[in-house]
Amino acid sequence: MRVVQNALRQPHGIPHEQLIARLQEWQQMVMDLAGGSAEGAEVATLYEIITVLNSSLDLTETLGLVMDSLIHLTGAERGCLMLLDEKGHLDIRAAQNFDQESVDASDLEVSQTVVREAVDGGEPVLTTNAQRDPRFSGQESVVGYNLRSIACVPLHIRDWVIGALYLDNRIRENVFSESDLPLLTAFASQAAIAIENARLYTMTDQALSARVEELTTLQHIDQELNATSLDLGRVLDLALSWAMQATRADVGTLCILDENGNVSTVSRAGDKNLAEPKPDIVKRVMSSQEPILIEATRMLVPIRYEDRTVGLLDLRRDKGAAFQLSRVQFAGQLAGHAAMAIENAQLYDQVQQANQAKTEFVSFVAHELRTPMTSIRGYAEMLLKGMFGELSPQQEQFIQTISSNVKRMQIQVSDLQDVSRIETGHLKLEMQPTALKDALTEALQSTQGQVEARSQQLMVEMSEDLPLIHADQARLTQILINLLSNAYKYTPEGGSIKVHARQQNGYVSCTVSDTGVGMSPEDLEKLFTKFFRSENPAVRDMPGTGLGLCITKSLVELQGGEMKVKSQLGEGTTFTFTIPVAA
Repeated sequence: MRVVQNALRQPHGIPHEQLIARLQEWQQMVMDLAGGSAEGAEVATLYEIITVLNSSLDLTETLGLVMDSLIHLTGAERGCLMLLDEKGHLDIRAAQNFDQESVDASDLEVSQTVVREAVDGGEPVLTTNAQRDPRFSGQESVVGYNLRSIACVPLHIRDWVIGALYLDNRIRENVFSESDLPLLTAFASQAAIAIENARLYTMTDQALSARVEELTTLQHIDQELNATSLDLGRVLDLALSWAMQATRADVGTLCILDENGNVSTVSRAGDKNLAEPKPDIVKRVMSSQEPILIEATRMLVPIRYEDRTVGLLDLRRDKGAAFQLSRVQFAGQLAGHAAMAIENAQLYDQVQQANQAKTEFVSFVAHELRTPMTSIRGYAEMLLKGMFGELSPQQEQFIQTISSNVKRMQIQVSDLQDVSRIETGHLKLEMQPTALKDALTEALQSTQGQVEARSQQLMVEMSEDLPLIHADQARLTQILINLLSNAYKYTPEGGSIKVHARQQNGYVSCTVSDTGVGMSPEDLEKLFTKFFRSENPAVRDMPGTGLGLCITKSLVELQGGEMKVKSQLGEGTTFTFTIPVAA
């Protein structure tokens, strides 16, 4: 037995993975000893106990197994296992009686004096009759509970005590003797290892579960942030909501900071009147670049993108409960995931503001140019008609140039205004049943002169029984003029242009094709982009703003249609658009 006791008292400060191997060595040692010694029966019992203790890593189950084994080994009337908590208080974790029935800890009457002597002294305490033992006979708990035989053995892990095994008998004296102590001590040593092993396993399992939960939460956060719009306010509200949920905060704010630490945007939750963090706190967080706890109930977490602090989470608990350290660390990870979404939303917001400013500027310029150009064109036409006297041939040529350029500028200004109205949603359409033929006739008359001047052949194929379409006739005419103008402009002299219209699946489809220069695949990808101008040398010097086709596509879509284009460099281009049939 001395060999077993010495073996079990070896230092237990060994790596966790070696514990099972050590237990197996001890089991073999006990088996060898049980072969023929006088203490064979007790040693065999200890072997069974070691096997039982080695069979589970669940702490609750292990404590129950310890008590079952303890009662079986000693024949005690009652027994309990107590573990020290973080504050040094002894907590009864398992208790049973002789019939191996669990006993409610609140009903168990034990001698705290005996237990404390064993735990504080780190040595076993045994008395064959506590009523006559001078160490305990005067203790109220011993007398009041009528305790007689008592044995209490501390549970050691490395150099500290983690609890105690307590046995007593209120009926019989001399249940325990000094000869029992080696076996009880060996048992206590083995029980302590099993308990510590189970505790470490539980901690590892809990840590793993917590990490899986954190990763799952971060995945959900990423999915929601990616799925939401790029609206900055929505992103801030969502990020703050997740942060409060993850940290169990009661109130909180999420602030956007500029490079100087000034607060520009705030999202609040839990208390809409919650004040923004003070400048000195903001500077402290920006300087530390790490989460900060204030009085354990207020957490400040910097939101950093690359090497900049772009925001700040200010989370608080108003019920006096402190934030757990693990929650603080997780809040830092959450802030890192939110930073990208916040940065993207800010960039999108800046782009939207820039686009709005550009649109307003274009609208202003177009409006300011329209009036003087109308006057210039009017006076030029009056001069050409000789209303202010006869013009010399050279004067007439100059005035013709002025009139042509002003007309071209008016078209460009009109395009700018259309783009501005489309982007701001202010373009008004007068939708009504409309005949495509009427709009096409007007468009052909408008472009006939240019087509004839280039000796181009224009062909029209249109069924006479085409149904009416739901459209704005003026804008429909504009669509056709833009497509015909594009066709004759990029088709060489003597080329051909073809217009074809037919009914198709509740729509009227109209195609304008030419035998012009065509486009490369790279140009096709950018064709409907505002201000796009091809780098093809054959068309680079053609006049235009790069707005016509962008406007045309938008007008088609605003009327419920769709526009497509096919082109091959050197062979020509085909535009096709559809407009819904009128109900």
